[in-house]
Amino acid sequence: MPLMLNADLGEGVGVDAGGVDEAVMPHIHQANIACGFHAGDQVIMQNTLKLAGKYGVMIGAHPSYRDLENFGRRSIPHTSEEVVALLHYQIAALDGMARSLGQSLDYVKPHGALYNDMMANETIRRAVMEAVASFYYPLRLMIQATPQAEEHRREAVEAGIDLWFEAFADRGYDDSGLLVPRAMPGAVHGREQTLDQVAQLKEEGTVTTLGGKRLILTPDSLCVHGDNTDSIAVIRQIRELVEQ
Repeated sequence: MPLMLNADLGEGVGVDAGGVDEAVMPHIHQANIACGFHAGDQVIMQNTLKLAGKYGVMIGAHPSYRDLENFGRRSIPHTSEEVVALLHYQIAALDGMARSLGQSLDYVKPHGALYNDMMANETIRRAVMEAVASFYYPLRLMIQATPQAEEHRREAVEAGIDLWFEAFADRGYDDSGLLVPRAMPGAVHGREQTLDQVAQLKEEGTVTTLGGKRLILTPDSLCVHGDNTDSIAVIRQIRELVEQ
């Protein structure tokens, strides 16, 4: 399957919230749409769904801890039962809106601290998988491609779900295969480094870490970020690169 591009959308506020999303949407294959717990609201969700439909983009739910104040970047303790309910509530909201527009969801990609906690904590990861597996129709789960991918794939098989593995076009990796925290030097790449990393992922399925180590990731999808006009121009270049 060709390498896909995904982006986190529906995260704006106010009447102009959809401007960036509309600029990004024609260049991606998958839209991770905020479900209101870290960003967005019912109108933004609906408008983003309409944009996805207009451009034939796959729809993914982008659920989070309930944390509007911190954009979902704060870890909040939850039991496994609470994680399942947390995801079902948000996925169901986006699913209901999509169904009303004649659309349907394809996958789930957790956001922010929930995503990071899922990758670092097996109990949380299994609860997320249970939530996806027990939804009323089949959905894929998108998680980070790491050197532990086969272990994560086995967990998904046990849960009865399929995975999409993603890598990050513009983020630096440490030697363990995790993203370098944003507060640290080298966490976010500039244009040329981003394009070099995309080319390496496409051709070899690998990234070079900040420590100089080459890690095999073989992702299904690349996460791209388009929150300004410069980054949207880079996304256009990334799309051209992956389709060459």
